[in-house]
Amino acid sequence: MRYVTIGLIQASHDVHGDEPVGVHKEAAVLKHVELVREAAARGAQIVCLQEIFYGPYFCSEQKTKWYDAAEPVPEGPTTRRFRELAKELGIVIVLPVYEREGIASYYNTAAVIDADGSYLGKYRKHHIPHVAAGGGSSGFWEKFYFKPGNTGYPVFDTAYAKIGVYICYDRHFPEGARLLGLNGAEIVFNPSATVAGTSEYLWKLEQPAHAVANGYYVGAVNRVGVEAPWNMGEFYGQSYLVDPRGTILSIGSRDSDEVVIGVMDRELIREVRDIWQFYRDRRPETYEAIMNL
Repeated sequence: MRYVTIGLIQASHDVHGDEPVGVHKEAAVLKHVELVREAAARGAQIVCLQEIFYGPYFCSEQKTKWYDAAEPVPEGPTTRRFRELAKELGIVIVLPVYEREGIASYYNTAAVIDADGSYLGKYRKHHIPHVAAGGGSSGFWEKFYFKPGNTGYPVFDTAYAKIGVYICYDRHFPEGARLLGLNGAEIVFNPSATVAGTSEYLWKLEQPAHAVANGYYVGAVNRVGVEAPWNMGEFYGQSYLVDPRGTILSIGSRDSDEVVIGVMDRELIREVRDIWQFYRDRRPETYEAIMNL
């Protein structure tokens, strides 16, 4: 099909961080199930949720409590539940979760579920930040929680389009974005959790640039609100779909739970790539030094 309707879900998380992990997950899953249903009712064929959607952005602190939020993928209860939902609604779901592999290996992961409920595979976040933010002791303390991804940059051939995933901090690194394009992605989703004062000036710059440089669509997703007790900063929403010309087609509000709907035109990908022959003109044989610098 030429046109594919995309749904991007941004949401606040209102449960106080001191509550048990199970309380967080139950509240967030219930909220997002309803938002996914809304997206499907509005015509979305591919739906992407925000980074680690089923809780707060707990990386604001460093506590082993949050290890209990991790689940196996795809065997865990959250992936199973959304596989059933995808099958019921006939939609593709990009499901960002906290993954546990084996006894105690942890990853920031997105499971990709096809429209018939089948599990297509996973992407594990490659680039793991560990930086202060918001003053005090808060920060993006992700190295405490996640190992670097080891699954490469897969592209998933879904019922509606070939999709790739790049998670939050990954978007600052053009190399993986290029690999996703070379692997055949028509749209790349970037589920995020990012706050004002740290990255907002880049939010509408980097990902349109990836879209243009690689001739694909990008679906950028960011949560909204301020999460207690950390109050690290405002998650500023503004989830958007951008096309291969760098035009933002649809964008969410700054502060509201919202389903952002946009339409991807697959013929535009061909048109742009025919004009800008970046893949033809690239010179990989001259880039070897990047591996050693």
